[in-house]
This record gives sequence, structure tokens and C-alpha cells, in this order.
Amino acid sequence: MKKCVFAGTFDPFTVGHEDTVKKALTLFDEVVIAVAENREKRCLFSAEEREEMIALLYRGEERVRVVRWGGAIVDLLERENTPFYVRGLRNAADYAYENEDFFASRDLLPSLVTLYFPAEREHLHISSTLVKNCLHFGKPYEPYVPAVIGRFLAERRPHV
Repeated sequence: MKKCVFAGTFDPFTVGHEDTVKKALTLFDEVVIAVAENREKRCLFSAEEREEMIALLYRGEERVRVVRWGGAIVDLLERENTPFYVRGLRNAADYAYENEDFFASRDLLPSLVTLYFPAEREHLHISSTLVKNCLHFGKPYEPYVPAVIGRFLAERRPHV
């Protein structure tokens, strides 16, 4: 069985993230979505909430598993017994960041295989930051998140 890890803060999970998972499922039997507990970032939603909203989206999809992870990704890859790490790319800035991360991670885990999935044209401008800004300013965010996530946000909309 081939599986991969797709990690991120996912604050919140967007249609771009969903598209990356969809593409990964065409190549892998299982996708492990790792909700990063990054102490460097100030998240709008707790790690538990982010894990919950993604689990709601993939309820019933046996090939997707959601976990929380606060350590190095290479350690998660080893724990999951897979060298495959999936990343979504929107632009050259994403590529530059991800490539630097790849080489640093490869030093720690020589078997690492990172796969980059380019964003679809209609998703190039979508980011979790865009969604948070929409929430902050009371603007429509629904086009940028899967419907299940949109309902989650409507019910638990934080005061930003």
C-alpha cells in the first residue's frame, strides 16, 4: 500500500488544499493529512478545531486519515513508514519555500520523495490568509473553502 503525508497549518482548510488531496488520492492508497501544531504561527483556530473540520470533510473517505503533529515532518514520515511528502504550489514563492524545505528535510531523511502538485488556475489566489481576512472583514469566504468547512466556519466563526 502506498501512502503519503500532506502537512500544513490548514487555518482553515481551503479548496486548494482539498484539490491537493484529490490529486494525491489518484496516486496513493492513503493520504495522511497532518495538522501542524506550529508554535511559530498564531492560528485563528486551535489544532483540535482544524483537525475536526478536516475530519468532517473526509468523513466516510477511508483513504484519508487526519492527525495532529507538532514535530518534524521527517519524523512523521518515518512513523507513517512512507517517504512520500505531498505539497501544493500556487506560485514561484511557494516553490522557493518548498524547495528550501525539501533540501533541509532531505538532509535528515535521505529517502524523502517530495511531490509538488500545482494549483489549478482558479485556485491560484486562494490561501488560508485570504479566508481569515474575509472572516475578519465580514466578506464572503464560502467560494474559498469546501462546503463542509464553510458550515463549520459559520457555526464557530471566531471574533477576529
